[in-house]
Amino acid sequence: MPSRNKPLLDVMNGGNPGKTPIWLMRQAGRYLPEYRELRAHKGGFLELVYDTDAAAEVTLQPIRRFGFDGAILFSDILIVPHALGMDLRFEAGEGPRLSPPLVDSALAALEAAPERLAPVYETVDKVKGQLPAETTFLGFAGSPWTVATYMVAGQGSREQAEARRYAYRDPEAFQGIVDAVGAMTVDYLSGQVAAGVDAVQLFDSWAGSLSPAQFEQWVIAPTARIVAAFKARHPDIPVIGFPKGAGGKLPAYARETGVDVIGLDETVDPAWAAAALPPELPLQGNLDPLALIAGGAALEKAVDNILSAFANRPHIFNLGHGILPDTPIAHVEYLLKLVRR
Repeated sequence: MPSRNKPLLDVMNGGNPGKTPIWLMRQAGRYLPEYRELRAHKGGFLELVYDTDAAAEVTLQPIRRFGFDGAILFSDILIVPHALGMDLRFEAGEGPRLSPPLVDSALAALEAAPERLAPVYETVDKVKGQLPAETTFLGFAGSPWTVATYMVAGQGSREQAEARRYAYRDPEAFQGIVDAVGAMTVDYLSGQVAAGVDAVQLFDSWAGSLSPAQFEQWVIAPTARIVAAFKARHPDIPVIGFPKGAGGKLPAYARETGVDVIGLDETVDPAWAAAALPPELPLQGNLDPLALIAGGAALEKAVDNILSAFANRPHIFNLGHGILPDTPIAHVEYLLKLVRR
């Protein structure tokens, strides 16, 4: 159902309001001095996520400072494997670590701990009452392929070679991991909706590492199952799919997954996307985060190119991936002026 007082939600439902709504991936995070101050006070990243007052505060910080049209829940995609029974920690300067890595251990050996999801729902509940009426509240989860890559290797990697080898070597076991992530994700997103989010996004950050056949098996098929199960429970809640690096596989993703909105990374030509994807399908993106850092004429040209390409269709302005820690605050403010002029 279109919501006239929430421009972002209206676009997700296929509307085309007078202004282009904008939010930024990772808008709650390290480029904000208020975030850095709070994290220094709280300590580790996971402690911040599970401290519901702190996580609510981080979610609200960019809304107070910039007035984005969407607030994205402050959490992490690895909360789901944590709830599936894996140990999760964040090493300073090295990123997340999951144990035991499932390349060496069986999924069946894990003891699920769904209670670990409860603080996230509490954070949602605390945020929803503090958001401006016109701000859309976005929940999220990682898509099964991306989450499974961390579960198999125990950490992130640029080429996801460990998970890709595992999927080739033992597709049945890998399917079991993907299915477990998918089932937990449907429950997790449903819990976020029950707590108060207006829409959700599925992050498939490592989708670009897969061949077309693997993309169909490990990205499209699991996403379609999640969307179908989620929509059976929440038919009016929009789902954004963000398969980073999908490129030419985006039309198949659009046809087969059932997502309501597709997020585009910065490598996608906006003119190509506008022509290749269904004209009624809302698109999100896709400014290069480095163009935002550059600012000036480079930023102006990139913004104009995106807005021109998507002028005649439902469009949400966003980055092609997460905002980078060294992004100047003044450049974000200027971006908002360019989009809303």
